[in-house]
Amino acid sequence: MFTVFVCIVIVLQTQNIKDKILFQYVFYVTNLISDFFCNWFFFRSGGNGPDIYKGKICSLKARALLIDMEEGVVNEILQGPLRDVFDSKQLITDVSGSGNNWAVGHKIYGCQYRENIVEKLRKTAEHCDCLQCFFIIHSMGGGTGSGLGTFVLNLLEEEFPEVYRFVTSVYPSGEDDVITSPYNSVLAMKELNEHADCVLPIENESLFEIVNKIHQMINSGKLGSTVKQNSLVTSSAGRAKTLQEKPFDAMNNIIANLLLNMTSSARFEGSLNMDLNEISMNLVPFPRLHYLVSSLTPLYTLTDVNVPSRRLDQMFSDAFSRDHQLIQADPKHSLYLACALLVRGNVQVSDLRRNIERLKPSLHFVSWNQEGWKTGLCSVPPVGHSHSLLALANNTCVKPTFIELKDRFMKLYKKKAHLHHYLQIDGMEQSCFSEAISSLSDLIEEYDELDATKGGPRIDPSRLKIAV
Repeated sequence: MFTVFVCIVIVLQTQNIKDKILFQYVFYVTNLISDFFCNWFFFRSGGNGPDIYKGKICSLKARALLIDMEEGVVNEILQGPLRDVFDSKQLITDVSGSGNNWAVGHKIYGCQYRENIVEKLRKTAEHCDCLQCFFIIHSMGGGTGSGLGTFVLNLLEEEFPEVYRFVTSVYPSGEDDVITSPYNSVLAMKELNEHADCVLPIENESLFEIVNKIHQMINSGKLGSTVKQNSLVTSSAGRAKTLQEKPFDAMNNIIANLLLNMTSSARFEGSLNMDLNEISMNLVPFPRLHYLVSSLTPLYTLTDVNVPSRRLDQMFSDAFSRDHQLIQADPKHSLYLACALLVRGNVQVSDLRRNIERLKPSLHFVSWNQEGWKTGLCSVPPVGHSHSLLALANNTCVKPTFIELKDRFMKLYKKKAHLHHYLQIDGMEQSCFSEAISSLSDLIEEYDELDATKGGPRIDPSRLKIAV
């Protein structure tokens, strides 16, 4: 049996995946993923076995490097119920934080902790039986996630150039409380454009709307009459969260489930397994256009809500609807370059093909890749479900997110507002800003060129003629 390094946490079965955690509330995502793996482990073993002692998992360790320049969140994890899952030697923290400044995270802390980060990366990678890819989870609005997060991305390319780098980036909403978040996000995007293999953009605003809809459905009784106590859609006291509270646990639950489904083929058997390197190979036709729009169904777990499972056909329809996208976008009205479907549960290949054929007429694919589907079937469903579906789409619908970010950046940059905070950092020049916004503008232009081909005549490849 292989030791497995899956997503941020636990050692189970099959191949190994290497992960990094790089922003504050992503640590809570780490905790949730660890919790889900632990729940699966107890479910699979019945709560007994050599790795379990007095109800605790005692031998399994997360192969993850946790980095935060404020130690409070890391200390909270080390004092929590999953403290034994994480290796205290694989933590890097500071005291003061990056002050919402990309330059502090990238230029100061990056240089200061470079050797320490490289050493811990190599140590963790050496313990992997089959290193398949790196995961980086970070936010774009603050200083540590955007600055130090992209610094580590650069390090990974230098130290492990042959290993794929998958990045989950949480984009700030237009109403976030970090005034300099447009600067941080655009500076980080230049690094993502150049050094990442795949980026899964996720918007805080979209997550918040999804959680609100789930709460509304719960309150109306559409998701069943019972919400289980101490679940991710309730508070620790067991009462339903109000809309005035920030439902971070439920929002992070969605990201955790996204990564769990994405790595399911590396952990479980299936009739049509899909490795992570196959995602990049099949969904990224051009190097810079590596931003994948993700949708997940169901969005809640049956360990949280007593509700019947969704019908399989309905789940396929949900995955392509606007309400299930993890960014504010509608892919059905934009252009697909390629699409991957990762299905878990007792689903046949014929069911998969039937639903693809049913949905194809309503989806717009580029003329040169009309059959741009990549599919995966994992036989083990999530705990409590009969099946689930993750869709990853390389789609031009991500362009409005980038346009909005560019507009927010230019409002500040035209006035040179807050620029002095960045320029006082050694190695930071104003050309860094002009290069970053130029990189983003070029990316938007590439999506514009693709959108310009939408609605054009479909060109069928010429068939070979057999000479008689």
